[in-house]
Amino acid sequence: MLYEKMMRAQDEKDIDSFLELLHDEFRMVSHQLGIERDKAAFSEMAAQMMASTALSFDRQRCLYENDDILVEHSFMTLPDGSREAVMAVWTKLEGKLLQVETGATPISN
Repeated sequence: MLYEKMMRAQDEKDIDSFLELLHDEFRMVSHQLGIERDKAAFSEMAAQMMASTALSFDRQRCLYENDDILVEHSFMTLPDGSREAVMAVWTKLEGKLLQVETGATPISN
């Protein structure tokens, strides 16, 4: 399953391994920001996030995964110290990640 590969790439800060999981037609939909990103823009953002020491995720977990979808939840600490609960729903196609839709809720520390 892809969740384990995603987490391994994140833990090892291996952006190339992570990007290999993305379908050529990948896109990201951020409901919190009201924006969409194509694969190139998402790849740049993902690389910056992985390289950042001021951004962290904790209590990450896969809620559900099958051949078509992956649903994950985590808590993210942003560089300014604020925290968000993040839900991500990844749609799969041909064994790769085709799309991710995210939503984030600010939480108190």
